[in-house]
Amino acid sequence: MDQHRGGTVYLRLRKRIAITPGSGVKLGEVARIVANNRLARQLASLEIYKHTPEDGNRYVLDVLHIIQRIRAEVPGLTIEPYGDPQVLITIQDKPDKPRLLILVFTWLLLFFGSGLAIMNFHADVSMQEVHVRLSELITGEQIRHPLWFQVPYSLGIGLGMALFFNHFFRKRFNEEPNPLEVELYMYEENVNACVIADEMRKKQDAGEDNDD
Repeated sequence: MDQHRGGTVYLRLRKRIAITPGSGVKLGEVARIVANNRLARQLASLEIYKHTPEDGNRYVLDVLHIIQRIRAEVPGLTIEPYGDPQVLITIQDKPDKPRLLILVFTWLLLFFGSGLAIMNFHADVSMQEVHVRLSELITGEQIRHPLWFQVPYSLGIGLGMALFFNHFFRKRFNEEPNPLEVELYMYEENVNACVIADEMRKKQDAGEDNDD
């Protein structure tokens, strides 16, 4: 291992990974490694964590622990970490499978709920009377149900929603993330940050208890 002494390793930790109970975690699974090929392969196979039942169903792996394991394996390396300082490891027996019944129920709930929300909004702002008045201003005649105006308006709402969310079934209009994807990303980031902070606090409290 002396041929690696004095070398530099660059690490970029992942945000989150999932493993099965009792599994070990190698460095290559939690970080992207930039080094010479031989050293990168050696470090990628280095086991840095082994799950035990006492750890529960989630564990936070800190970059300082990773640096200690690397230096114990290959002394003398210069380690440059980038990105997040912790990796959240979740433990689950098997990947969650999509539940068709829940998916259909959720889809119907959102579909009818959003439809009722739009109708209630139109009722609150008296959209029917607005359409009648606009039709009268354009045609000079008062029509109780100006379908020639209301039908394009309704289709425009659907088209506008499709453009807003950048999706029409499986087709995307461009590569930009839509607002829903951005909100989901922010939600996942906040959940990861909250869980990591909670786990780090528990470790700190456990360390203080051991010192006492």
